[in-house]
Amino acid sequence: MSPTKLSAVVLDAPDAHRLADFYMRLLGFVLRTDEPDWVTIGPPGGGTGLSFQTEPEYVPPIWPTRGPGEQQMMLHLDIEVDDLHTETARALAEGARLADHQPQDDVRVLLDPAGHPFCLWVRAAQ
Repeated sequence: MSPTKLSAVVLDAPDAHRLADFYMRLLGFVLRTDEPDWVTIGPPGGGTGLSFQTEPEYVPPIWPTRGPGEQQMMLHLDIEVDDLHTETARALAEGARLADHQPQDDVRVLLDPAGHPFCLWVRAAQ
């Protein structure tokens, strides 16, 4: 076993607190760290969380990727849900935006309030 442990994925944003609040509502996470330009949230029972850093020069990623040398997506979060329609509606009500490009029927690509893409998806019936 490695002596290292992934503690969080960090997302830059124009306002770390606003973005953390969105993901706390969306994922049911709790607040772990609250500083002026840094917020960490995570599952109530522990586990890997998300951190948010205020970045005054923040530029939102682009989805889908465009041409070489232009701003790229870089990463996205995959969030498994039981009901794609219901959870998409809830994410939109919490402040997400539906992305123009939707690559497949069992996935919804949304953009969080800072423009980071994330995917809601359902596991195919076995």
